[in-house]
Amino acid sequence: MARVKRGTTSHARHKKVLSMAKGFRGRNSTNYRIALERVEKSLQYAYRDRRNRKRQFRRLWIQRINAGARECGLTYSQFMNGLSRAGIQVDRKVLADLAVREPDSFKALVDQARSALPETA
Repeated sequence: MARVKRGTTSHARHKKVLSMAKGFRGRNSTNYRIALERVEKSLQYAYRDRRNRKRQFRRLWIQRINAGARECGLTYSQFMNGLSRAGIQVDRKVLADLAVREPDSFKALVDQARSALPETA
């Protein structure tokens, strides 16, 4: 059986890991063994945080909508309830953008939501 020299294969594998570890501090970016552990952990963080990012943005949008609605005299829950009763289907991302960049348009939505809410004594 022929002898297999694996120098190029392992070198390529090491090179790939060390290039992924660029920017890490200390030996985490220069030592293959340590870099391999750090790269694996960083990929775990990346996988987890791709999901967390969606949650964080939703929280941010809700905070912005709440702030805009409160300036107009409604709470977030009242505003969203009014929108659903009025049959207006706009997602939170767009509502948050309107609240920040187009306050007049957002105020018009708040007025429509308020008119759709039942009057309380």
